[in-house]
Amino acid sequence: MIFLLLFGIAVGMLVPVQTSVNSRLAGFTRSLLLASFYSFLTGTVLLLVINLAVNPGKLAPSFILSQDFSYIWFTGGLLGVIYLTGNIILLPKIGAALTVIMTVAGQMVIGLMVDTFGWFGAPTQPLGLFRILGIAIMIAGIVFMNYKKRSARTAQSRSNGWLLLGLSTGALPPIQSAINSALRYEVSSFFLASLVSFVVGTLALLVLSLATARRLRFPTSVDNGRLQWWHLMGGPLGAVYVTTNIILLPHLGATLTLMSVIFGQMLIGLAIDHFGLFGIHTHRVDTRRIIGVLMILSGIILLQI
Repeated sequence: MIFLLLFGIAVGMLVPVQTSVNSRLAGFTRSLLLASFYSFLTGTVLLLVINLAVNPGKLAPSFILSQDFSYIWFTGGLLGVIYLTGNIILLPKIGAALTVIMTVAGQMVIGLMVDTFGWFGAPTQPLGLFRILGIAIMIAGIVFMNYKKRSARTAQSRSNGWLLLGLSTGALPPIQSAINSALRYEVSSFFLASLVSFVVGTLALLVLSLATARRLRFPTSVDNGRLQWWHLMGGPLGAVYVTTNIILLPHLGATLTLMSVIFGQMLIGLAIDHFGLFGIHTHRVDTRRIIGVLMILSGIILLQI
């Protein structure tokens, strides 16, 4: 169990790195959706190569055509794209801090429901006092880390509709993980389940990119420099993240998987801010952020109990 938790934390550390890399790629594409499309595309290529190496028979037309193609084949990838697009919409509307708070709260609530009721074939875990306290303390820690005082005018400008969208958007990742995990058992391969999710997401982003950016080409050289190989590493990092969630969910449950991954995200996010990695503006770690991390860790420990 401890190894799986550490594995989840380590993989969670990849998410802020992926976000930073995709942000740098967006400087070349001049479009966040187009950058996301190429990120998904490179992840799809990596997963295709892996499946050709370990699951060549499962890519054969005879195996693919023998499947019933239920909703779980298509929903996981689409939910990932909706979550990504929702964050892009929310960020300028309610700010980065509130976007994190609302989406994480949505993830925790739905993750708890997935575990409690065994949705999408996820293993059932009874709802207890320690689980509720653990989630509450973790959400409180995230709020404490990200909350900043705003003027009354700014606060009034935040429509409840945008906050509700944040909660709804945050509800998608645990559902996506549960659906992808169910697909894993249907095709008897977590690598193939990840590939299907990425293929669906890539096609959806292709349509969105053509509808908004109306182009697929982008310059490989801008004022800040030339395109480097690591600018395209966001997709492979995302592939590792999605595959790991599929592996961990049957063993840890949706809630604990999410909490371990989010804790890893917070740790590396603090490091990126503190040291100004990937060209990010330096934001030194202060007492508030350290207390927030300790609260999140306490929530994970309570959930274990």
